[in-house]
Formats: sequence, C-alpha cells, structure tokens
Amino acid sequence: MSAVRLDTSSHLAKNLAASVLALVGRAADVDGVEAISEAFRLALTSPHASVTHVVAYAGEPGSRAVAGYAVRDAPGSAELVVDPETRRQGVGRALLGELLDGGAQGVWAHGDLPAAQGLAADTGLVSTRELHVMSRPLSGTDAVDPPLPEGFSVRAFDPGRDEQAWLEVNGLAFASHPEQGSITLEDLRERMAQDWFDPAGFLLVEDTTATSDGGGHPLAAFHWTKREPESRTGEVYVVGVHPAYQGRGLAGPLTGLGTAHLAREGCTEVELYVDGDNTRALATYRRAGFEDTAIHVVYGRPSAP
Repeated sequence: MSAVRLDTSSHLAKNLAASVLALVGRAADVDGVEAISEAFRLALTSPHASVTHVVAYAGEPGSRAVAGYAVRDAPGSAELVVDPETRRQGVGRALLGELLDGGAQGVWAHGDLPAAQGLAADTGLVSTRELHVMSRPLSGTDAVDPPLPEGFSVRAFDPGRDEQAWLEVNGLAFASHPEQGSITLEDLRERMAQDWFDPAGFLLVEDTTATSDGGGHPLAAFHWTKREPESRTGEVYVVGVHPAYQGRGLAGPLTGLGTAHLAREGCTEVELYVDGDNTRALATYRRAGFEDTAIHVVYGRPSAP
C-alpha cells in the first residue's frame, strides 16, 4: 500500500478543481451516484465559499495525480470521494480521518453504498440523518396547473426584483435546515448563473389579500424547479412555505404547480429530495405518487450516552 499524502487549503487552483471534477465524474460512472453535491461542487470554484478542501495523492513520492478529494464547510458538513483506480489503498480512510480531525460533524454517503457503510462502521460512525430521493413518472395529464386556495395566485420569479423577498421566506421556511436555511444572496446568484436556471420554473405563490400595513406576507410560498439542459428528468429543487401560511392547504397544489411546469417542458420524470424526519413532506409527496429511489445518509460520531 502506497503512502497517502493530503493537501489542505481554502481555495483550489483552476486546473486542480478541474482534476477534482473529472475524478467526481469517474466515480459517478462507477458508483451510479455523485459523491459531491451541488453546493460543494459550486464551492470548488467559488471565490467566496467558506469551505476547506482536502486533496489526496497516492503512488510515488511527488506524484500529482489526484487520488481522492474531501470537503467540509464551517457548520461541519462534509463529503468525500475516492478515484475508482485508487480505492482500497487507504485513501478514503485518510480523507475521513482528516475531515473528522478538522471538525466535521457529519459526512455524507450519497447512495449509502456498501463501501461507505463499511468505512463508517470501521471508524465507529453511525447514521445521524437520512435524505430520501423520490421520483415518479410524468405524463400529459400532469401538465395542468392545480387550483390554489382562494386568496392566492402564482407567478414566475423576476430576477432583480424578488431575491430579497425569496431569501426572507426561504430562511423562515428552512430555519432548522442545516443547508437550505443558510442560503445567502451570493449563493442564490451563483445558482441563478448556472445553465439550468430558468426563472419561468421558479414559481412564487403570493397572498393576494396581504396589505401594506402588515396584514399577511405577499410571498406565501414557492416551488423552484430544476431541469438540466437536454434532460428529460426534472427536479423539485426547493419547495418552501412561509410559517404563517403552513396548514393553509398550499402544500399539495404547490407540488402540482412545479410538476405541471416540468411536464409542459417535456420532462417524463420528476425527482426530489426530502429529509427522512420530515414526515409531513414525505406524506405529501407519497400522496402525489412519488416513491423512494435511493437514500443518502450522513454518518457521524454517536451521541454520548
């Protein structure tokens, strides 16, 4: 087994970031799932991302061939990936140890593959969170917008006008969510700059009875859809409801508005991600015909007795 060398930094050079992305692609081809999530992929090249990158090298001393990569953010969330050609050489264990020593509270295992389960068990980690990947087929009958409760209307997101209002409602709707609730204006703009962004698929539900003197909030809920260019699979990217409007019958129609948009765009399947402890959302999506297709798991140290 060759020695594993780790380089830790707060920023990656452009060519090194490209090498890491290529590694992520090779691993996804073998594993059937991407090990690095969208937020951390964006952080590879973002000048303002507050993350720590760990690049692993293996083989002859001085070799600069990337064997693995790990990343952690300030709150302690982390991910790692090992090149399929350098697995079972201690790379994953070295990266995991560096993440935990550096303060990572939980490490994502996308798809919860057997290798990740084994590594977690060997290092005494346990499952602390589950994220369900759910999907269902779309057909022509899905292309019709469902009616909203009385007093609400829907329109598309207007770039340059709606950012602050959306950030406010998103922060309130996901106040206890470790990733979505911390989205900043810079984060939002980064996503709006991606080639998949389409404001027509970023749907805002407004309270038409809201008044200027504080009676209600104009933005009651939203459904942000995502569709990669040329893909026939769309995504329920983010769905949120202002806390003041929860329990007002918006959840079901809100889901339907997004799936209708995706169906009209030619998608034949829709997928979404939802936390395992969000029983209300899981029930809503299952009533809408969604079924589990995969589960992503966070592994962390067990809680003290």
